[in-house]
Amino acid sequence: MAGSREPGAGSRKPEARSVLFVVRTATTLHRLLDAAPALAGDRRIRPYVTLVPGSEFGADALAALDGLRARQLPWEEATRRSFGLILAASARGELHRLRGPLTLLPHGAGFSKRMPAGPGEPGDDAANGLHPDQLLRPDGAPLARLHALAHPGQLDRLAAHSPPAAAPAAVVGDPTLDRLLESQPRRDRYRRALRTGRRRLVVTLSTWGRESLLERRPGLPLRLATELPYDTYQTALVLHPNEHARKEQFGLSLDLTPERKAGVLLPRPYEEWAALLVAADCVITDHGSTALYAAALGLPVLGAYDGGTELLPGTPMARLLAAVPRLDEHTPYQRLLERALAEHRPETVRAVAADAFARHGSAVRELRRHLYELLDLTPPPVPAEPEPLPLPVEVVQRSPAPWAFAVDADADGDGTGDTVRVVRRPVSGRAGDHLAAEEDWAGLRHVQSAGLLYRHWDGHAAGVSVREWSAEVLAAYPGSCRTAAAVMAPDRYVLRVRDGGLLDVRLDSAPTGVDPVAVLCGVHAWLAKRRTAVPAGQRVRCEVGGQRAVAVLRPVPDDPGVPAEGPPG
Repeated sequence: MAGSREPGAGSRKPEARSVLFVVRTATTLHRLLDAAPALAGDRRIRPYVTLVPGSEFGADALAALDGLRARQLPWEEATRRSFGLILAASARGELHRLRGPLTLLPHGAGFSKRMPAGPGEPGDDAANGLHPDQLLRPDGAPLARLHALAHPGQLDRLAAHSPPAAAPAAVVGDPTLDRLLESQPRRDRYRRALRTGRRRLVVTLSTWGRESLLERRPGLPLRLATELPYDTYQTALVLHPNEHARKEQFGLSLDLTPERKAGVLLPRPYEEWAALLVAADCVITDHGSTALYAAALGLPVLGAYDGGTELLPGTPMARLLAAVPRLDEHTPYQRLLERALAEHRPETVRAVAADAFARHGSAVRELRRHLYELLDLTPPPVPAEPEPLPLPVEVVQRSPAPWAFAVDADADGDGTGDTVRVVRRPVSGRAGDHLAAEEDWAGLRHVQSAGLLYRHWDGHAAGVSVREWSAEVLAAYPGSCRTAAAVMAPDRYVLRVRDGGLLDVRLDSAPTGVDPVAVLCGVHAWLAKRRTAVPAGQRVRCEVGGQRAVAVLRPVPDDPGVPAEGPPG
């Protein structure tokens, strides 16, 4: 038939097909976008989108659609048209009113949550997304022509509840997982974009609702950020898209201001969260299904779900939480994480995830085959491949490095030794041995109480010399500041110590990625214990985040004729 001709074949123009993407929430939109490469590269496809009315999160979905810049159809108009294919990632709403072959995709992984009870809704143990009441039309016929599932076990569960609802189901795999797998070669790039360095990235996952981690343990993300050593661990918080929709950006920004100031990364609910999962070293989770993706990647997982009625027993997510260590609130987090990382066996979590995902790497290809059968078209010759995730460059801009640190610095002996162990934590009320603050960026409260004030030096912006600036800083804060330091380059600093004059500091050796401010904290602590003059060439070894940097100190004559910005005289 004419419609089955390949693009460009013969002299006749290939027949176009209109495809409707049906969106109920931002979550469902994201799932559809992950599956969209199944239709990529085919100019016969004319995509439209419509918003299903009735969701409390519809406003957020509408905003996401506006950002997509797709051709939108009002719902009532969409119900009057006919389409060559309809794609949806939720069976909720009056989808039976749409005209065309419907393909239904899961809106999450694993079908592990109980069907929510409500007016006119069942309250039994059927999984949300697999209940017959969701998957059958009012006349009892299957709602979809294709129900694309990720694992044969899901098909078995559906068939046990309702053979009619299972009739159009087929196992194709999970396009979102395939996108994560496709992005694994970019892991180092993601970590560079996130400025992770050699730190371990710990990602906390919170679903939405009364049993979510953020509801049950609201202080956990901030405690992680301020209890774990900053130069050893980086932390992030991934929230369910519905949580973003419920609070919106302004509300979330207000709620999570302390976390953001402590450097907690807060990715957006599309693509950014997935890039952070690829970059992660460890995951802490409640009962949300995102953790199954982490398990499929072989990541260490710690459970932080405190029980309830939402999680269905025996499901992949329930088995995952039973198989992994639990995050105990009464044990120091660093000890728990180090133990979990040391004892982690990737095959254990991958075995659980294998019960949620099948056909790794082929979901988009399998989905294309089924969709083109429904379209009655020959697929285009270009391969169907998952789209790798983009770099999460904006995440760090929204959660920059902290501007003030509580520092514990263990200097050998009385200052005659030359080794200092430095542990920095974002300031949180825990004092530490001293406070270090960025003089031209931190808040006034921290600047006024810091023992070490530092600045990333830009001579033109400062308008004065390092010699003048450092003297002015010590004069401005006589009751607190003992050291004023300028970071001239990653391996070179100039600092002034109260009653001790100017010092030029060069790094003789330092592993890549060591934060110069951490080294400054070590030098500051070492100088605070020293009671004699610093000889030229004095070496101070600073141990930071399991790495060692060697700083070489040289006094600079406090003479305006000797430029502190240049090599010492």
